[in-house]
Amino acid sequence: MVDHKPTSAEEEYFAREDAEKKRKLAADQAKKLESDKKEELKKLHFMCCPKCGMELQTVKFKAIEIDKCFACGVTVFDAGELEKIGVSEQGETTMKSILRIFK
Repeated sequence: MVDHKPTSAEEEYFAREDAEKKRKLAADQAKKLESDKKEELKKLHFMCCPKCGMELQTVKFKAIEIDKCFACGVTVFDAGELEKIGVSEQGETTMKSILRIFK
């Protein structure tokens, strides 16, 4: 049996392969950590006012659920809710109706 000593080209190849595996592993770990951190932050801040940190209350108005902070007055619309605001049959804007509710 012949003892084969790796050439420097072979050593370099395997070193690059090993480094690439470790880089991918580190990237996957960073992605998971980021995802976990994002979920943790979401749990901490869910339904909390972005201005004062108090709890947001949901007020239903027509087909829209509006999140309102009654401590500081902030009104928060979720994605797509603002686009639902239009003009009613009476010609009054939904926005004026909403503002009347919170005054």
